[in-house]
Amino acid sequence: MKGVFMVVNAQIIKKNGEKEYAVLPYDEFQKIQEELALYEDLRCLREAKMAEKDAPTIGIAELKKRIAGQTSKSSRPRKLGG
Repeated sequence: MKGVFMVVNAQIIKKNGEKEYAVLPYDEFQKIQEELALYEDLRCLREAKMAEKDAPTIGIAELKKRIAGQTSKSSRPRKLGG
């Protein structure tokens, strides 16, 4: 997948001949913030996946059995008061 680049229309303000500030339209600022938030989410997801890479797992068939077992147990009436 090729990278997608955003065109930023920034106005550069110089101070003493050196670039000091970049001013950009507010909608572009918002887009940049959204992209940064998405990147942060992706980074956190990748970090979590790496931390859990050796965690035990179960297949979908086993999950369905466990859920069915919990549902049938939880549908029984409970005794109140011990």
